Amino acid sequence: MVIKMKENKNTLDELNKGCAMGMDAIDNILEKVENREFKKILKDEYDKYKTIHQRIEDKYPEYSNEEPTETSAMNKAMTMMMTEMKLMSDHSDSKIAELLLQGTNMGIIEGKKLLNHKENLDKEVERILKDFVEMQEASVETYKKFL
Repeated sequence: MVIKMKENKNTLDELNKGCAMGMDAIDNILEKVENREFKKILKDEYDKYKTIHQRIEDKYPEYSNEEPTETSAMNKAMTMMMTEMKLMSDHSDSKIAELLLQGTNMGIIEGKKLLNHKENLDKEVERILKDFVEMQEASVETYKKFL
C-alpha cells in the first residue's frame, strides 16, 4: 500500500512539474509571438496545462498532505534565461515553435517513461498521465505548423 501511495504521489509530482514548465514556457514567450493564430493556440495550450494541473491538485490530497511538488525557482530562472538567450538573435515564430517542440518532447519522454513503469498507479492517476502525454503529442503536431 505504501509503495502504491508513493508511486501515485511521485507520478502526480512529475506531472505537476511538467504542467508548470509548460505554463511557464508559454508565459515567457507569449509576448514575443507575432502570429495571431499562433498566439491563440498558445493560450489554448496554456489552458490545457492548467486543466491538467487542476486535476492533479484535486487528486493529490489522496496521497499526501502536502502541496504537489513544483519546479524550483532556480530551475525556472535558468529555463527563462536559456529561452531568452536562444531567442536573442532569432525570436521568430519558427524559432519559438522549435523551442516549444523541444520542451514538449522532453515532457512526452518523461510521461512515456512513467507510463511504461506504471505497476502501482490508480486508474485515475494513470488517466491524468495518459491525458498529459496525449495533449503534448497533439501539441507537437500543432507546433510543427509554425516551424
